[in-house]
Amino acid sequence: MSVSILGVRHHGPGSARAVRAELERLRPDLILIEGPPEADALVALAPELEPPVALLAHVPGQASSAAFWPFAGFSPEWQAILYGTAAGIPVRFCDLPAAHSLADTPEAVTPGIADADAPNTATPDAPGAVTPGTSDADSPDADSPYPRAATPEPRSEAAPESVPGSDPERLRVDPIGTLAAAAGYDDPERWWEDVVEHRGDTPFEVIAEAMAAVREGHEPDEREARREAYMRKTIRNALKHGYDRIAVICGAWHVPALTAPLPPAKADDALLRGLPKVKAQMTWVPWTYGRLASWSGYGAGISSPGWYHHLFTAPDRPVERWLAAAAAVLRDEGLAVSSAHVIESVRLAHSLATLRGRPLAGLGEVTEAARAVLCEGDDLAVELIQRRMVVGDRLGHVSDGTPMVPLQRDLREQQRRLKLKPEALDREFGLDLRKPLDLDRSHLLHRLRLLDVEWGVLGEARGKGTFRETWTLQWRPEFDLALVEAAALGITVASAAAQRARDLASAASVTLADLTGLVERCLLADLPEALPEVLAALSAKAALDTDVTHLMAALPAMVRAHRYGDVRGTSAEGLAVIVRSMLDRICVGLPVAVTGLDDEAAAALLSGVDAVHTAVALMSEEPPGSPPEAVGQEPTPPEKPVGQESTAPVSRQAASPRSRWLVTLRGMSDRPDLHGLIEGRLTRILLDAGELDDADDRMSRAMSRGHAPTRAASWIEGFLGGGGLLLVHDPRLLGLVDTWLTGLDGEQFVDVLPLLRRTFGSFAAPERRAIGQRVRSAERSERSERAGEQAVDEQRAAAAERTVLAILGRARVGGGEHG
Repeated sequence: MSVSILGVRHHGPGSARAVRAELERLRPDLILIEGPPEADALVALAPELEPPVALLAHVPGQASSAAFWPFAGFSPEWQAILYGTAAGIPVRFCDLPAAHSLADTPEAVTPGIADADAPNTATPDAPGAVTPGTSDADSPDADSPYPRAATPEPRSEAAPESVPGSDPERLRVDPIGTLAAAAGYDDPERWWEDVVEHRGDTPFEVIAEAMAAVREGHEPDEREARREAYMRKTIRNALKHGYDRIAVICGAWHVPALTAPLPPAKADDALLRGLPKVKAQMTWVPWTYGRLASWSGYGAGISSPGWYHHLFTAPDRPVERWLAAAAAVLRDEGLAVSSAHVIESVRLAHSLATLRGRPLAGLGEVTEAARAVLCEGDDLAVELIQRRMVVGDRLGHVSDGTPMVPLQRDLREQQRRLKLKPEALDREFGLDLRKPLDLDRSHLLHRLRLLDVEWGVLGEARGKGTFRETWTLQWRPEFDLALVEAAALGITVASAAAQRARDLASAASVTLADLTGLVERCLLADLPEALPEVLAALSAKAALDTDVTHLMAALPAMVRAHRYGDVRGTSAEGLAVIVRSMLDRICVGLPVAVTGLDDEAAAALLSGVDAVHTAVALMSEEPPGSPPEAVGQEPTPPEKPVGQESTAPVSRQAASPRSRWLVTLRGMSDRPDLHGLIEGRLTRILLDAGELDDADDRMSRAMSRGHAPTRAASWIEGFLGGGGLLLVHDPRLLGLVDTWLTGLDGEQFVDVLPLLRRTFGSFAAPERRAIGQRVRSAERSERSERAGEQAVDEQRAAAAERTVLAILGRARVGGGEHG
């Protein structure tokens, strides 16, 4: 019986080739791989998968209890799996079960600690559990499945970290860094590439001997000791079951702990006794090269997965092939790169490797050559190569036979039906909602957003039409975890999104603005089954909310939901009644809300008035078909304070929304206690609506000497906030502003200048130019008139006057006239 321990670097192409070659030489009858044993049943699916993929372990019903074990095509473990399945050799995992790892406390792991299996401690390489948003953390191998809330920033390679679960003062050992320093290298990554990746002939015995030297005197912490104890237990069980030739593929750091002579089995059993346990489920999910990069926040990876993929798939002339591919990427972006550029960059890369004593040009040399020759020093072009090639945009794929929750399977069927393929790169989709296919796509993307699956990001509308949407789609691996978390809500995307909407509407902390936004999201996602409960919650919240600013902030979303729901053909029965009920409350409460405002409060309220005015313009003019009491939540409006104007001179049921709103504004516009900003804006709104014929008189009063210049400037700011074309087309209003402004003394002008600058600075450039031309023309006319009056010659005019009088039969005698 023989047990061969093959120590590897996780995600190392050199290690992957070496493992494949060694397995073909050994011809084992059992292959053990570092990883959770719950995945044993999933090994048979590996040939049908397209890497990068990851094992996902999760605890049903617990969103934070999940972990990933990612694999790339150049991962040694993945190559061992493919070899075993092709050769009919059993392949099993031998690390601590996920049921125990997920049951452990998150506090046991220090976030952001790198994997010492990797030659670069800043780019941890364990295929072991990687939680969403976490870095690998272990001592010194990082296969941690512990969840963490925040994503750490990449730390310095040389920064030591304390070992989880041990003395905080104890420093982590970086085995690859130690070996690199002993060899005279200041970069562990470069050392590993030189001795392993670029040579391909480093035997596993040499790696085991080096790791034994580094681990000499090392005392593993509790978690590491348990992991290695379980690995030894798995090896013993395999020997008991009669396997003669066993190959174990694990991180190089663990090799000394798994090499004979092994410690007594009783000691390992004692370590594993009484471990906490949960019910964990496991499946395969797609992964991306971007998530293998250390800067992405998923620490179990490498910083250059695209480069390592290239090294694994192009063992012959890798430098030439890489730089030729880089030239093709630049040409695709319209940059002029010739064959001569490629030839010179290859020469430069090889020259740099020779000068630095490297057996082959590495990523550093080819990047410098590309920057100097292909990119001609342009860092943006280098960044393009980094993003497209060094990291890469590859997205894995899992087969239909892979275990999935019903929600995942439903999404996959809809993706096929709607021809929306998940991709790692950003892709823009323009949807025409008048087309059934595009409308269904929009419904799906909006439903997924309700489930916190932000596969699509909705862009700004182009043009004024409501029939178009622009989405940017990018699939990320963590979306599969979000779907697993949402699996309890429903078996289809539609049912799960509807249940999520109901849950959000019934939450105790939900606000009126949240509910109005939720109504709009339900309409956009076409969830009529959830809309009644959301509308009922909205009606109840609106009836109890007496803050008019909250109602004003909520109304626009409700009006959009009602209007655009009609555009999409979505039923929103009862929504119109609630919208009009909210408008009634706003009309009743607004006169009270505008009293005693300072500048900041007036500006905030003004934005609400503008939003409501815009929303009212979108509302239907017909009165609602049923009284508000039909909703069941309509209270009697509060009594109006004594002395205030009536804001509803006509019946609420007979008046249109626009007329009720304008009557409210007209009633407030004559009040003497309004802030200048509010009064000016109300005057402008009423003037544009054709409700005023004395705007010039109101402006004259506002800018009279009885008001402070700052109030007059605020009035002008509110009045002209809708644009400056009114001054271009109304010479009287322009003259009033000009006369008022030129009549200010120096100190007053300095006081009002910031307000006026803010007001006129918001006008479009053509408007400002036209106003200036109007003022210049008026000044020229005035100067011409004054010049004409001063140029009259009285003596010459007298002679002409006598002639004209004679013609008319009149004569001037002694200064008098006779006719």
